[in-house]
Amino acid sequence: MKHLEEKILKEGLVLSDQVLKVDSFLNHQIDPFLVKEMGEEFAKRFQNESITKVLTLESSGIAPAVMTALELKVPAIFARKNKSLTLSENVYLSEVYSFTKREKSTIYVSKKYLNESDRVLIIDDFLANGQAACALLDIVKQAGAHLVGIGIVIEKAFQNGGSLLRKQNIRVESLVRIQSLENGKVRFHEEALL
Repeated sequence: MKHLEEKILKEGLVLSDQVLKVDSFLNHQIDPFLVKEMGEEFAKRFQNESITKVLTLESSGIAPAVMTALELKVPAIFARKNKSLTLSENVYLSEVYSFTKREKSTIYVSKKYLNESDRVLIIDDFLANGQAACALLDIVKQAGAHLVGIGIVIEKAFQNGGSLLRKQNIRVESLVRIQSLENGKVRFHEEALL
């Protein structure tokens, strides 16, 4: 997505050779027009998969997941990081480690909203080491649902998450793949995936 690449170059902040800050349009403040484009692109890429649910992790994955679900005309579900009083005991749960927050948390999805009849598309904002994706995959497996693929807004191709998932024959579609953040500069991965 050329528009997304341009936005990253214009507004993204490289905090280190591992961390890209995009909170001006995705992780804190949201550019709804750009996120709508993201949803349209994910929906186009997965249009023939008979998706019944879009699954993400709170909170930064919610906006692109909702826009994707809107385009696909299906519900969006987000795994919660905190179990509230209104979330019953009847839940799927998994553990996820956040590299940027340097903490482990338990995520929850109500069994009421995900089951074996679902065809699930996972959407998330970043793919780095694959921890969030693996936790969401675990939830899909617990539900007995069918995973159709994973849509990622920004993949850090220099980290192992993408290759880890692709080695498991999981379809991963990234809107942008970053090859490097070295020397404070964003370099995009230009190779097409086979």
